[in-house]
Amino acid sequence: METVCAIEMRNITKRFGSVTANDHINFRLNRGEILALLGENGSGKTTLMNMLSGIYFPDEGEIFVNGKPVSIRSPKDAYDNGIGMIHQHYKLVDVFTAAENIVLGLHESGRLDIKAVNEKVRAICEKYGFDIDPTQKIYDMSVSQKQTVEIVKVLYRGADILILDEPTAVLTPQETEKLFSILRSMKADGKAIVIITHKLHEVMELSDRVAVLRKGASIGTVATCETSPQALTDMMVGHAVTLNIQRPQYEHPEKRLELQGITCFDAEGVKKLDDVSFTAMGGEILGIAGIAGSGQKELLEAIAGLYPVASGSIRYSPAGREPSDLVGKTPMQIKKAGVAMAFVPEDRLGMGLVGSMGMTGNMMLRSWRKGKGAFVNSRDPNELARQVWKELDVVTPSTEFPVRRMSGGNVQKVLVGREIASAPSVLMTAYAVRGLDINTSYTIYNLLTEQKMKGVAVIFVGEDLDVLLELCDRILVLCGGKVSGVVDGRTASKEEIGLLMTRVGGKEAE
Repeated sequence: METVCAIEMRNITKRFGSVTANDHINFRLNRGEILALLGENGSGKTTLMNMLSGIYFPDEGEIFVNGKPVSIRSPKDAYDNGIGMIHQHYKLVDVFTAAENIVLGLHESGRLDIKAVNEKVRAICEKYGFDIDPTQKIYDMSVSQKQTVEIVKVLYRGADILILDEPTAVLTPQETEKLFSILRSMKADGKAIVIITHKLHEVMELSDRVAVLRKGASIGTVATCETSPQALTDMMVGHAVTLNIQRPQYEHPEKRLELQGITCFDAEGVKKLDDVSFTAMGGEILGIAGIAGSGQKELLEAIAGLYPVASGSIRYSPAGREPSDLVGKTPMQIKKAGVAMAFVPEDRLGMGLVGSMGMTGNMMLRSWRKGKGAFVNSRDPNELARQVWKELDVVTPSTEFPVRRMSGGNVQKVLVGREIASAPSVLMTAYAVRGLDINTSYTIYNLLTEQKMKGVAVIFVGEDLDVLLELCDRILVLCGGKVSGVVDGRTASKEEIGLLMTRVGGKEAE
């Protein structure tokens, strides 16, 4: 069958000051195909797609849509050319209905006929197999339904070229499979689709071709059926990378944390955690799985003393010492009680790091109290900053460069490196590899395993079930703030965990 070109980008270059984000890139997307865009953090994937969607304008090069040269200077220009981008963070108004969000910002002639809008939305949903009610409020929707609204929004505006940025980041396996079915249906209808993702198994399952970027340059485009995850990783990184997660067994695990009946409410009185009980062992990685918003964030913050606990106990059992209850203690009181705890929060810059400070300053946040009197010891933090910079390959001009100006992946490296360097006995990480390329992700997995083998109790909140099943010794599943099950990481299946995440067939954890 003859291929019809939907998008062609020729010699596209984009610079930000002295940094060249895209360097003379050539890119082609055909009608009726799904193309995966791969690359390490900072390789220029999102920048390239942002030029297609009208967020950035190229410094050099040309863009052709359906064979005609176009100038895309705004998202409206992109829509006028049939291009729509579904971003990783949804841009929806919670108190509006699905239909109201879909037409928001459109200049309709005359008075808005919401009934006609609802019918048009239903017709789009019926055509592609979407499962949303146009009259349902956004705040009543699941994460996958919100994503569906974003996809319908670009289809409503006439887009037949779709760009999806990390589309499965917060979906269960069942929701992911449903999304893939919809994308295949859209591909059969002649749509051209680009997915930006770090999940190689999804690339192999869904895409027709794969385009790889490395350090702002195009490395090549290959047919998916003619490549492998290992070959794609080598293209992204530039050298051979081992894609095996080691899971050695720690000989004598000891009880470190014991939670009994933890219940938490937010400021509005909504119950976020409901009678949560489990034990975290030193010498194991305990995975926490669940749909986004199931209480993962609140659970880790409650253990760290950052979230108020209404009832229940959190007992910390250090080696050779009497257990102590952490409920009601502030993070500083927990530290003074001799609890060596490290926490990598979900909100990197809001909670984990100070954006205006460099790596050295952020390392000092952990050790400034060690200085004598009014003097702060900056020698150790500077050495630690250089160590993290080198070992985790942080892309930054210097250790004084503000972390808020780094890419998300590099910010995460700084945060994880600092917390692991504090030699904790309990290490908690919330989405430690979110937004990280596959090479750095495996570096982090190995660091967590090293901590486990030192007898540290590692609690790992993750969204990729394949990784949880490869990395973790046990996996605790949360659903709506409750524990719906605890499974063995070595014997459980994705489907079993996916059902527990939606509480279908789930039973309470023992």
